[in-house]
Amino acid sequence: MPTFSLSLPDEAATGRLGASLARRLRAGDVVALEGGLGAGKTTLARAILRAAAGDPTLVVPSPTFTLVEVYDTPRGVFWHFDLYRLESPEQVFELGWEEARADGVVLVEWPERLGPLLPRHRLTVTLTLDGDRRRATLVGEERLAHG
Repeated sequence: MPTFSLSLPDEAATGRLGASLARRLRAGDVVALEGGLGAGKTTLARAILRAAAGDPTLVVPSPTFTLVEVYDTPRGVFWHFDLYRLESPEQVFELGWEEARADGVVLVEWPERLGPLLPRHRLTVTLTLDGDRRRATLVGEERLAHG
């Protein structure tokens, strides 16, 4: 699978990555956002959603407590899942997982909570911190992984 890695020295760089991904994403795509607490998963999801909506001021709350937020954008419907609080993979079906996969773009924080339900065809973005600098490694679909 194609792999691409880049440094994200500041929030503007994360915004540029998000905008680049938003231009490439289409219905049926799944973006698995991996990384520890504070690695920047929600920041990248916000950048993707704001770019897809064409609105840099779009309010994008973290779905930590709601578990999912849905955005109707000019680029299609985007589903933003945060599965940190999921107790079993099957609980994702109660959140609209099948509908999201059928006709939307899916952004998933804590994708490992899906276990065997995590789609094989996806873009995985792993965010890591080295001091105060972030690094993003993209693995997956070629049209998406080459930011």
